[in-house]
Amino acid sequence: MNSASQMLDALRPFLVYFALVIAIVVAMLALSWLLGQRQSRPAKDYPYESGIVSVGSAHFRISVHFYITAILFIIFDLEVVFLFAWAVAVRENGWAGFIEISIFIGILTVALLYLWRIGALDWRTQTQRRQLHSLQGPGGVTNIAPETGGRS
Repeated sequence: MNSASQMLDALRPFLVYFALVIAIVVAMLALSWLLGQRQSRPAKDYPYESGIVSVGSAHFRISVHFYITAILFIIFDLEVVFLFAWAVAVRENGWAGFIEISIFIGILTVALLYLWRIGALDWRTQTQRRQLHSLQGPGGVTNIAPETGGRS
């Protein structure tokens, strides 16, 4: 019986905390029910974003370029966590840590150059690329008015 009372004494702070949490949740629900509005209006059930009633379907196609850019941002943003951890322990790591982080940054740089080379960072669609290519003259200069030969 002695061990049961010791266990109850050890659990007492947890039980008090649990009881307080339940009491606060019940109080918040009761207050919101008592103080909340009870009027039902037709516009209450319409979804809106920033005060603007949505029109049309929410299902539409978005270019995959936006998703690729978001995924690449997340991947390269995650690498900052590793760089920050290395910067915190830079003195303890010594030259071995410096060489390791240099290799890590080198791999990231090569990956970024590869993504740049294959065009993963270009947001333009195929149509926009064709139009831009037709506007570029020799030396990469963009012609503003190709139908007039660049003259106003």
